[in-house]
Amino acid sequence: MNRASESDWQRLEKTVTGRLLRPGAPDFHASSAPFNKRFTTTPSGVLRAADTSDVRHALAWAHDTGTGLVVRSGGHSYAGYSAGTGLVLDLSALNSVTADGSTGLVTAAGGARMADLYAALQPHEMAFALGNGASVGIAGLTLGGGSSSTSRKLGLTADALVRTTLMTADGQLLTCDAEENPDLYWACRGGGGGNFGINLSFTFQATPVADVSTCLLLWDGADAPEVFSLMQEITRDAPDELSVRLGVSAAGTDPVVSAVGLHLGPASELRELLAPLLAATRPVRQDIADRTFWEAKDYLLHETSAGAFAVRTGFAGRPLPAEAVATVLAWLERRPGSGNPDGCGLALYTWGGAINRVAPEATAFVHRDALGLVSLDTSWAEDDSPATVEANLGWLAGLREAMAPYTGDGAYQNFIDPDLPDWRTAYYGTNYPRLVEIKKRFDPDGFFSFGQSIGS
Repeated sequence: MNRASESDWQRLEKTVTGRLLRPGAPDFHASSAPFNKRFTTTPSGVLRAADTSDVRHALAWAHDTGTGLVVRSGGHSYAGYSAGTGLVLDLSALNSVTADGSTGLVTAAGGARMADLYAALQPHEMAFALGNGASVGIAGLTLGGGSSSTSRKLGLTADALVRTTLMTADGQLLTCDAEENPDLYWACRGGGGGNFGINLSFTFQATPVADVSTCLLLWDGADAPEVFSLMQEITRDAPDELSVRLGVSAAGTDPVVSAVGLHLGPASELRELLAPLLAATRPVRQDIADRTFWEAKDYLLHETSAGAFAVRTGFAGRPLPAEAVATVLAWLERRPGSGNPDGCGLALYTWGGAINRVAPEATAFVHRDALGLVSLDTSWAEDDSPATVEANLGWLAGLREAMAPYTGDGAYQNFIDPDLPDWRTAYYGTNYPRLVEIKKRFDPDGFFSFGQSIGS
């Protein structure tokens, strides 16, 4: 929605301190393009906010002109919700981070990204659950829950949140914590980004970290049944210090099985934990090593698929059985293929530990009883034909349906899925009615809205 005239845009430009970018201007595309190239939304303008006043002016201007406003922090919405046709409010310049080593408190501005957080945390040798992609924004990660390779030990990103400041649609700046606006604080821990206001700062409780170890193991696709069986047995009984991303994927070649892991302990312990698997299988690549926490962060760096992609998620309440693995392998055999070398596949992230020791109703993040987060994905190139795109989306929908008996009805709101019909229950479960009530109180006119916004 964009009802603003050229004179309205000129007025906004004169009012704010930050830069207003219009189509064709340098940096316009970088500040407005959807992360997932499946989507091609182009806004009428982008405001790179320089301070809180710019945010308040943008809100007032959007109300006054009847122009839709979308907030963009990291910009990594899988569904393209970090872009819109009206005004995009880009918070990337609001990226300051302060860390206090004596208290463990870390405060990040609303536009801060993982690179900013890690740079501030490293001198103090402390951390909390953070994403593996350097450009991922702290706002979206936190508001959608935020799982990482440390979450079995340290909990979700949202679990570490002790305070956030949020600007409502009418320009009020609210402090939200256990004492002030506790309902809004509750909603900001897993209620999804872009629903209740504009989060301008986040304060977290960090934990000291020591040296760690990592593993990278690869097998041929034929080893998938045995690898999945043994690795799931290992992670089910492992201490919270171990986290593994177990996957099977295929592009133009035969399927590849992978296990990428972080252990908050020495490599000698990690090798001992993995011994049953390594004794029974022969990886084509094996890398197990001691690292500093910061070396491990770089080693585990993972950027989401380039180009266009789609992701469906679910939660496994028990280890995936042999028939589930066979189902995935059968679907990979009939994958449609595309021009994107990332291909398609399944990833199983170990869950549990500290994540599940929080009650489902204690925060807005309801998924507290899973052994694993299951992510199914496919990808294609921007110049692939519409038939190729349709074939890949149909393939993914069929795989999700085939895996439903093993992954339940839930879905992970941070891997937001625009094709999910029952998203209210899938993302939020029994917490959804409370989220709707909070939305009505703090955004009664539904100013902050998008395809899967609370209350829509």
